[in-house]
Amino acid sequence: MSKFNKEIWLASGLRTPFVKENKELKDVSAIDLSVAVVNNMTRNEQASPNYLAWGTVIPNLTYSNIARDIVLESDIADQTIAFTTTMACSSSILSTIQLASILTDDETGISGGVESFSNVQLGLSIKTSKWLKMLPKLNGVVDKIKWAANIFKFKLYTPPGVNRVTGKSMGQHAEITAQRLGIARKAQDELALISHENYFKAKAEGFYDDLIFSAFNVVEDLIPRKDTSLEKLSRLKPVFDREPGKGSITAGNSSLFTDGAAGVWVVGKNRINEFNTPYKAKLTDWEMAAVNIEEEGILMSPTFAIARLLERNNLTYNDIDIWEIHEAFAAQVLSTISKLESSTHLQRMGIKSELGKFPMEKLNLKGSSISIGHPFGATGARILSQTLKQLHFAGKNKKALISVCADGGLGVVMMLET
Repeated sequence: MSKFNKEIWLASGLRTPFVKENKELKDVSAIDLSVAVVNNMTRNEQASPNYLAWGTVIPNLTYSNIARDIVLESDIADQTIAFTTTMACSSSILSTIQLASILTDDETGISGGVESFSNVQLGLSIKTSKWLKMLPKLNGVVDKIKWAANIFKFKLYTPPGVNRVTGKSMGQHAEITAQRLGIARKAQDELALISHENYFKAKAEGFYDDLIFSAFNVVEDLIPRKDTSLEKLSRLKPVFDREPGKGSITAGNSSLFTDGAAGVWVVGKNRINEFNTPYKAKLTDWEMAAVNIEEEGILMSPTFAIARLLERNNLTYNDIDIWEIHEAFAAQVLSTISKLESSTHLQRMGIKSELGKFPMEKLNLKGSSISIGHPFGATGARILSQTLKQLHFAGKNKKALISVCADGGLGVVMMLET
């Protein structure tokens, strides 16, 4: 049985071009990127949302609820209810589910997200912050001299980019999983190459023309590499395990730190016909999962969520017409598929259905995070609009499944249907 007891629709939104951190969008804040998306979306549809749900991952001391600041700085009404969602790379998939759960049949919302890696804010360590806050409370000269003597303990805090509990980065965890499952370097490079080839094929066909708008003097995605080849990818050195013959994850078969923002419409059934975009589909089901990081792998929770969702809906892998599995790393995608095809893994989960062989020919057909880029909070919304357009051209009675893994052993999957 679906987790939805009402009819919820998604309609495609827009996104900025995605660019590598500290490049063309380095002077544009996360709020400005987001406001540009929201303004263009509402202008295109001549619609005003009742809600704005926005995902972001990188913390910033200048705001706590970025969604509300986006509303106040955008053209949409101040009466728009706004909240911020954080679930690592799944943030804007989760914000979509949250809106879908909130909306009535007569309401609309914008779900989306943003990341500006160029504007990661440095802070002070907790001890340094406490030390500085003591100064206004000191009265005597002696106390102030003693206080000043601790200046040598002054320490900046730089976000470490690793899981807080394990102390390892997502790349290190993905490398561990790839080695455990025997995911070959060549297969990873081949998947990365396909990502770039699919992107440029879609671009040449005009697929992205009405999904991306020119923003801040950037007119197109600047991460995809048209001259990528297996030969070039094979020459790149492993990043996370440099012991000869062991490491397989490189900069070429991984997604890059990316600046960008994206949004998608979430719409009650009585309002969907008001939207001009032809790219619409029903959000029919979703599933989340959390796993033991060390036992399963930090990015492997979608293997549980996907299998549960399909069994609940009496579907096999091949019954899904369009598959979108977010590529944090090629190794993580191939590890996910390896697990999905493992009868031992499925039996251990209690899955009784025969789900079949995974249809690689249906996977990420318009390019994906390795080629396009991965602004954490925006990736889910980018994938949603992309999938809605693919479903439109696929025709009636088609299904798509979107899967996004997340730090902490979390993940979210979602099924859309025309």
